[in-house]
Amino acid sequence: MPNILLLAAGIFLLVLGLLMLIASGTGGRGEVKGGGIILIGPIPIIFGGSSLKLLLTFLIVIFIVIVAFLVFLSV
Repeated sequence: MPNILLLAAGIFLLVLGLLMLIASGTGGRGEVKGGGIILIGPIPIIFGGSSLKLLLTFLIVIFIVIVAFLVFLSV
């Protein structure tokens, strides 16, 4: 039963996000900047636009990898 509730909540959030995106309707006047992280095993691949945001993302990823490693060692 909880799996069905999680699935319904996920679908609801996807539809809500899509509706919010459509409602914002910038009409192509805005500028898009972004970045992301791809984790392949323990190796993070980070890409992005702004150097400050890229550095902050890199530090966060290093912190998450260290925490995950420590959790793995404690089990």
